[in-house]
Amino acid sequence: MSTYAQTPIASGGPLRWLARAADWLDQRGKFAWIALMVIGFVFVWPVGLAILAYMIWSKRMFGPCNSRRTRGHRAPSMTRSSGNSAFDAYRDETLRRLQDEQASFESFLERLRQAKDKAEFDQFMEDRAKAAKDSAGPANDNAEGQNA
Repeated sequence: MSTYAQTPIASGGPLRWLARAADWLDQRGKFAWIALMVIGFVFVWPVGLAILAYMIWSKRMFGPCNSRRTRGHRAPSMTRSSGNSAFDAYRDETLRRLQDEQASFESFLERLRQAKDKAEFDQFMEDRAKAAKDSAGPANDNAEGQNA
C-alpha cells in the first residue's frame, strides 16, 4: 500500500473537509475567497493572513480560480467519451488539427519576429556606418585641404 493512500485527505479523514471547502469556494469564484479572507481579517486576523498566504501560494489570487485548471487537469468534456465513437473521433481529429495549426502559427510568428529583429539590426548597422562615415568625412576633407 502506498503512503499516499494512508493520508487523512485521501482516506476521507478529518482534513477532507478542507479540500471540500476549497472546492466549494473555487466553484463560487475568486470573490468568495476574497470575502472569506476579509471575514477572517475582521474576526481573527491570523486566519485572514493564513487565507491570504494560501491564496497566493496556490495561485488563486492572481490566476483563474477553477480548481480543475489550477490542478493542471483538462476540462472534463475534452477527456470524457461522449458515448458516440464517431463524434469522439471527429472531436479528437479537430483538436489535433487545431493544435497543429496553432503550432504552425506560433512558428510563423517566431519567424516574423526574427525577420523584424534582423531588419532592425541591419538598419542600426547601416545608420552606424553612415554616422561613422559622416563624422570621418569632414575630417578627411579638412586634412586634404591643408596638405594642398
